[in-house]
Amino acid sequence: MLNKLITSKTRLRLLIKFFINQANRGYLNGLAAEFNESTNSIRKELNHLSEAGYLEKYKDNNKIAYKANIRHPMFEILQKVVLKHLGLEEIIDHVLAQIGEVNEIHVLGDYAKGIDTGLIEVLLIGNELNTKYLTNLEEKIEKLIERKVQFIISNRKSSEQHSILLYQK
Repeated sequence: MLNKLITSKTRLRLLIKFFINQANRGYLNGLAAEFNESTNSIRKELNHLSEAGYLEKYKDNNKIAYKANIRHPMFEILQKVVLKHLGLEEIIDHVLAQIGEVNEIHVLGDYAKGIDTGLIEVLLIGNELNTKYLTNLEEKIEKLIERKVQFIISNRKSSEQHSILLYQK
C-alpha cells in the first residue's frame, strides 16, 4: 500500500521504524547497518524527514540521534497509516471478532523495534482463547497483509518482552 505512494524504500523503512513505536530511536550508522544500506542514502532521507518536521534530531553523547516528532500535526495520522500498511489493524479486527475474551494484543520482536522483516509476532493475552480459530486466522491474515503472522497465547505478559500495545480491554 504505502510502497506505491512512497517510492523510496529507505524513506518507507524509516517511517516504519519511527512511527510504529514512538519510543524507537536511531543513529545514522546504526540505521545504515540495520537496513543494510549506505550511510549516504540514510542521511539523505533522515535530512528530508527532519526538515519536514516528521523527525526530531537531537544530540546524544556526541552523536546525532533521531526520533519521531510526536508534536507534529500529522504524527497520529502517519502512525495509523504505518499500522495499516503493516496490516496490524486487520489483525486486531479479525482477532477481536472471533477469538474469545482478549484482554490485550501486543506486537513483539522485530516489528516492535520498527523493523519490517516479514514476520509479525502477535501476543494475545486472555483466558479461554479459541486456538482453533487462530490457526485458520493466521493463513487468512497472511494472504491479506502479505506477511507471515505468528500468534503467541498467554494469560499474562512477561515484563522482559519489548512490545507495542495494540489493544487493551
